[in-house]
Amino acid sequence: MRPSPASSATTPAAHAEAASTLFADYKELSKPGITAFVVVMAASGYVLAAPGPIAWAQLVGLMLGTALTGGGAGALNHVLERDHDARMARTAQRPLPAGRLGVPAAVVFALGSVAFGGAVLWATTNAITTGLALATVALYVLVYTPLKRRTVHNTLVGAVPGALPALGGAAAATGALDATGWALFAILYLWQLPHFFALAWMYRDDYAGAGFRMLPSARGGAAWTARIVLVSTLLLLVAGVLPAVVGPAGLLFLGGMALLGTAFTLPAFSFSSEPSDERARRLLLASIAYIPAFFVLVVLDFLLRQAL
Repeated sequence: MRPSPASSATTPAAHAEAASTLFADYKELSKPGITAFVVVMAASGYVLAAPGPIAWAQLVGLMLGTALTGGGAGALNHVLERDHDARMARTAQRPLPAGRLGVPAAVVFALGSVAFGGAVLWATTNAITTGLALATVALYVLVYTPLKRRTVHNTLVGAVPGALPALGGAAAATGALDATGWALFAILYLWQLPHFFALAWMYRDDYAGAGFRMLPSARGGAAWTARIVLVSTLLLLVAGVLPAVVGPAGLLFLGGMALLGTAFTLPAFSFSSEPSDERARRLLLASIAYIPAFFVLVVLDFLLRQAL
């Protein structure tokens, strides 16, 4: 006798599939791509600023706490933008607009992640790093998220919480807000501008249809987008070498960042001279490649300094 649909839905395989789907939805709610980015930046700040051998328990606590607070911020962003996400093709299938998760569950998950992440940072790092992580959440959720519907300059503001994790990572290593931390903040702030303006250009129609005010869709926005991309990338070339000028980074980091920054200017010049979807895509890919290359330079420079 064949099992009925009702009975087959309660099989172990069905339960496992439901649990897997639920896990995937909560994972998506935490914006894993952005969360991974902020964790890598916090770790980079720690390693680059570390005055001596790495305290592994502290570094692991920094990464875990940053992941939790960052994921909680991402989940709160999902909650606040669920109606707008439902109007964009690329976000309509997210857990909240698609109806796979409810708002109360998402809010509990988000606030719990932020609270637990803050507690982990407090226990393993210091008050400065913990405060910066909570400030990142507040700025991202309470300032940047509503600004996306009010002003085309939201990206210039949103890059601030995006850069704070690197500053927090450096502060975890040194216990202070020093020149190395601020240099890392500048690198991450400037990197975000060409990265997110390339995205805004490629998805400008989607953003406009969902009610988000992005610079490429504004009157004269194409010219201003091109200018900001070029200027920020040129400034990034300068900021990239600052940790070797004001901080402990060595010649390997200095030379590597000079080459990396120069390579990044090429797609920026191309896009700024004649903005197009294809040139924006190349700029976006270059920005994505920049981060792992930056992290590799940080680690190699640290290992070389420890060996000397």
